[in-house]
Amino acid sequence: MSIVKINVLTVPAEQREVLEKRFGARAGSVESSDGFEWFELLRPVEGTDQYLVYTRWRDEESFQAWMEGPMKAAHQGGGAEGGERPKPAASGSTLWSFEVVQQAGPKEQG
Repeated sequence: MSIVKINVLTVPAEQREVLEKRFGARAGSVESSDGFEWFELLRPVEGTDQYLVYTRWRDEESFQAWMEGPMKAAHQGGGAEGGERPKPAASGSTLWSFEVVQQAGPKEQG
C-alpha cells in the first residue's frame, strides 16, 4: 500500500504569502514523478504557524527517487539569471513518514 510523507513547515505570519506563491509557481514538478499519487498544501487555520505539505507515493523508493532527482534540483537552483537564491519562507521543517494501512473514499451514489 502507499506511503505518506508530511513535511511540517514552520512559517512566520509575514512569510505565509511567500510560501504559498512559491508552491503555486512550482510548475507541477512533483506531479510527473514516477510513483507520485497526491499532493496537498495545508494552511493553518488557528493555533499554529505550521503548514503541512502532504504527499502520497506508491512506495518509499518512488519518494526517494524524487528526493534525489527533481526535488534536489529544484532546491539547489539559483535565483533568476544566476542571482542569489531567495531566503526560505519557512523557519523550520520536520518530515513525518507514514504507511497507509487503511483508506476509504466516498461511496458511489446509485
